[in-house]
Amino acid sequence: MSARLRETATELAEVLWREHAVYRDRAGVVVIRGDHVRRWISLSTGAGRDEVLVRAGRILDGGTTAPARCEAVARLSGGTAELAAVCRRLLSETAPGPSAPAPVRRGGRPGRTGRHTGLGSWAVVVCVVGLVGSYLYLTAR
Repeated sequence: MSARLRETATELAEVLWREHAVYRDRAGVVVIRGDHVRRWISLSTGAGRDEVLVRAGRILDGGTTAPARCEAVARLSGGTAELAAVCRRLLSETAPGPSAPAPVRRGGRPGRTGRHTGLGSWAVVVCVVGLVGSYLYLTAR
């Protein structure tokens, strides 16, 4: 059964994603990992002889995997197309929510965009203008 599960996972990975990794974890579960889409799918033997437990989850920043967000039982005899349909449904359920919080804007008034000159920059401009003015005054005498 484990060899059949590995073969099925390899076929399924090629149908779902162009870039993928298929491996077996410590518990004997076959995992399909799509780093480019930041998702993973695992296949393990189900309750019946012809059934597999399919779980799907996200890959977090740093490459660690989050716990499964959803799971379903699928039949192996249905073929790769039927199993791929179950996996796509589970993957679509894992999609909500950004993996990183939105960037926090610093300073300024809300709604104001673009660059503006700060107080420190104005102080430098005033000093430079003062030095140039002093130089011109002294050389003009």
